[in-house]
Amino acid sequence: MKKLLVMTCILVLAGCGGGNKNDRPDRRSTAPVALTYGPISKACLQSDRKKKSTQLCGCIQTAADKTLSRSDQRKSVAFYTNPQLAQEIRQSDRAKDERFWEAYAEYSNLAAKMCG
Repeated sequence: MKKLLVMTCILVLAGCGGGNKNDRPDRRSTAPVALTYGPISKACLQSDRKKKSTQLCGCIQTAADKTLSRSDQRKSVAFYTNPQLAQEIRQSDRAKDERFWEAYAEYSNLAAKMCG
């Protein structure tokens, strides 16, 4: 069950999206998002996700650049290959992990809005 929860979170971050544009009236803008390259986009492109693309992974990296420190981005990369790590950090009682997870949740929400 834990793996399913974590994988679902990662798939959302990977921008699987779906539906059509008319189903998402809350989209911020139809203007293109500037794409960036970094540790998240690299991990995204190397992943086995079916819907990965340079545009999608670049958009996700842009969201990461707006919400996560470089250190937090490097930590997040591990989730692509070890989803259990995300679950462990999310459930941790350590203040450092709680701060990270708060930033990671903000990143997840922004990536879904920008790239979904």
